[in-house]
Amino acid sequence: MKAALIIIGNEILSGRTKDENLSYLANWLNELGIQLSEVRVIRDEEEIIVETVNHLRAVFDYVFTTGGIGPTHDDITSKSIAKAFGVALEVNETALSILKEYYKDSELTEARMKMTKMPKGSELVDNPVSRAPGFKIENVFVMAGIPIIMQGMLEGSKKHLKGGKVIQSKSIDVYTPESNVADTLSKFQDKYPEVEIGSYPFSKKSRFGTSIVMRSSNTKKLSECESEIKDTVKLYDKK
Repeated sequence: MKAALIIIGNEILSGRTKDENLSYLANWLNELGIQLSEVRVIRDEEEIIVETVNHLRAVFDYVFTTGGIGPTHDDITSKSIAKAFGVALEVNETALSILKEYYKDSELTEARMKMTKMPKGSELVDNPVSRAPGFKIENVFVMAGIPIIMQGMLEGSKKHLKGGKVIQSKSIDVYTPESNVADTLSKFQDKYPEVEIGSYPFSKKSRFGTSIVMRSSNTKKLSECESEIKDTVKLYDKK
């Protein structure tokens, strides 16, 4: 099972706001046996949102979006998702009742009413933090950009998700340049096609080395691959 994430927000692309949702979502999905396979960061522009959502929802089992469902003028995600699916944007009566309960009558402003509007046919995704819910439509889950709220919404979306085999990960650190182990790892990748093998340079206490990361849902092959690589690359280790 594979998923994509669309991070929506001019503030992310400008560098003013640092995204904290990607790594959390990737780890959270992995525990369910769903692999986050693609991530896109896009502007708050309707045409771009519509095009991106329609492309990714046709390719992946699940698509998650973060950002742009608040009360301000530039929060256009809900409207854009409705356009992507070719349905009307309308007040969700259940969402309205939630906000009426949460806010006093005088506090349920026109701006906050915007958070009750969702594409026709949407199902609510519970928000235990600030109450204004996210929503899902078909395989697309639309959530807030604020990390603590997004994380709460993820728990509400879990009942709609079907996982696959959980991807396990193992790693080996070796104090040698990545170029020294490149050919060796290439041969192991050919030998173990079930295992995804990657190498990443690191620096620890002014010493340079390479982290070798192996990922697979096949635990037997993963252990065999780890054992063989460990025996091989220790010859290069300059500890």
